[in-house]
Amino acid sequence: MNGDPIPEMLDTARRALERYLEVNVDPDGALTFRHGEVLCVLQGLELAEGLPVLSLTCVVAWDLPAELDIATRVGLRAGEGLFGSLGAVRGSHGWDITLRYAFPAVGLSEQAMGTLLMLVVSNASTVRTELTADVE
Repeated sequence: MNGDPIPEMLDTARRALERYLEVNVDPDGALTFRHGEVLCVLQGLELAEGLPVLSLTCVVAWDLPAELDIATRVGLRAGEGLFGSLGAVRGSHGWDITLRYAFPAVGLSEQAMGTLLMLVVSNASTVRTELTADVE
């Protein structure tokens, strides 16, 4: 592959995601989309020389009540997931939960890319449902 592989990886990801979701391409090339109530952004970056990756961040939930034991619930759920790392930050308005997943994507077909991305964002939506069940 000649040149910068990141635009090609993002283009493959865009086409794959558009099979299922509405996707916006930001001016910097990042892809933004929603899976249900989960906001997601997919960016390309060179993690190390010769290692281009796609990095997916899903905002699972925000401003969950501070009195909930979200850290324990996230910790228990994090051990069950195969795709992505869950994070919980307690801010002034409550808990914010994200799921992050980075992976080398050079050479992935559109179908394989779509399968992988949908596994990750579906997991994020499932986590959201579990964490917000007592709140909404």
